[in-house]
Amino acid sequence: MVESLRERPALHGWGEDGKPPRLVEHSPPKDDPDPKALCAYGMLVRSKHPAGEAQRGGWEQRVWLRFVEGRPVSPITTEFLSWCCDKLAAMGKKALLLIWDNASWHKSKFVRNWIASHNREVRETGLGVRIVVCFLPKKSPWLNPIEPMWIHAKRKVVEPDELLSADELAERVCGVFGCAHESHLAIPKEVA
Repeated sequence: MVESLRERPALHGWGEDGKPPRLVEHSPPKDDPDPKALCAYGMLVRSKHPAGEAQRGGWEQRVWLRFVEGRPVSPITTEFLSWCCDKLAAMGKKALLLIWDNASWHKSKFVRNWIASHNREVRETGLGVRIVVCFLPKKSPWLNPIEPMWIHAKRKVVEPDELLSADELAERVCGVFGCAHESHLAIPKEVA
């Protein structure tokens, strides 16, 4: 799931004076060398707790994030999926149920071919994590369980008085989700 973190979230709240807060959309200067926007790939991971642990119905839930310094494209999507599969394999998992919206970089021919090739390799070698893709109905993002989490994260990291740098934004988002700030994914030169 990719979410633009630059969009201003819809906030509902009241200030100290009893009036709703006013957010002013800030724009960076055109010659500013510090990026102010990021895209993020997010994976909501739910897995069974080891035997004997009964919190949250026996399920553990965490978010994995990777930021992109440009726009989301198919090669970065496959890089993110590969990273997730490696982490899941290290946890001893055998399959990834991937619930996706219909973003162009999710359903591109490049990504579909990569997933088919990846699954074929897992089947032939018996090593790795198989990917099962389930697309959400068009125009139904609320069915994706990570969507409400994005909304709450946006509300927690918004800064009404200033424009955050990309690194500040990434650190705040990782803090909200309690995950490590991993290295950013880069757009391959031939795509950029």
